[in-house]
Amino acid sequence: MRLLRTPDDRFTDLPDFPFEPHYAELDDPHDGRIRVGYVEAGPADGPVVLLLHGEPSWSFLYRKMLPVLASAGLRAIAPDLVGFGRSDKPANQADHTYARHVEWMRGFAFEALDLHDVTLVGQDWGGLIGLRLVAEHPTRFARVVASNTGLPSGDHDMPAVWHAFREAVEKAPVLDVARFVQSGCRSSLSDAERAAYDAPFPNESYKAGPRAMPGLVPYRPDNPATEANRAAWKTLTELEIPFLVAFSDGDPITGALAPILQRSMKGAQGLEHPVIAGAGHFLQEDAGEELAEHVARFVRG
Repeated sequence: MRLLRTPDDRFTDLPDFPFEPHYAELDDPHDGRIRVGYVEAGPADGPVVLLLHGEPSWSFLYRKMLPVLASAGLRAIAPDLVGFGRSDKPANQADHTYARHVEWMRGFAFEALDLHDVTLVGQDWGGLIGLRLVAEHPTRFARVVASNTGLPSGDHDMPAVWHAFREAVEKAPVLDVARFVQSGCRSSLSDAERAAYDAPFPNESYKAGPRAMPGLVPYRPDNPATEANRAAWKTLTELEIPFLVAFSDGDPITGALAPILQRSMKGAQGLEHPVIAGAGHFLQEDAGEELAEHVARFVRG
């Protein structure tokens, strides 16, 4: 597997993102070592909140939430998925599989950082990966916050707007990452913020991850991840881990999943599930501080 690493100078002068980068080296059976970049804020001994981003963003997406969580005494950790942000980038789309992304984040959270009593916050692919981790390693988790995400198995098709997104990513001669992030926001990104979302990808050769991810979503029952996701869904519905559903009111891709999660998850019963008003798919951009307040209250009880 051929890995690319974004030069550090691409990450200078990021707006409102003063967090020092950290790195974890993972053992990978396909390539030996893979570096995962991450940022964190808050006390080292505080309750752990693991913030997993989605496609095609990176940990920069959580810049509005990190200070709020830190001020609540929480240790907020935001890694970059492999292929994104400061993490190493497999150069071939075929090197990106659902199973590998789950394994890479498992290695990061449980081997490299040895995290326990984790509160997962997963949005978009951060939920697709994070919910698998919860189902397969439930003793590591204390709580779950599902935010504009789900766990598709291919037994039900994805909405038409998602198929349009998948086809646009697959066919674009030049993948405009910042434009795709902006299309999922209700607020307008500044030029500096758009540049920050483009920063991890100096040219098209670095974009195998963003190009591959839509095609990895199980939207048909013959997908390689279908059986694992079916098993994970069954486990999740039976777990008593508290499960908060914190969706926006303006996400055409995942919005219909909120009531399904609330109804299906045993850990969601009896909780008051917030709806973030006026926010789109990337609610961390549109209402990051508000979402962080809900997370902090959930963790602090």
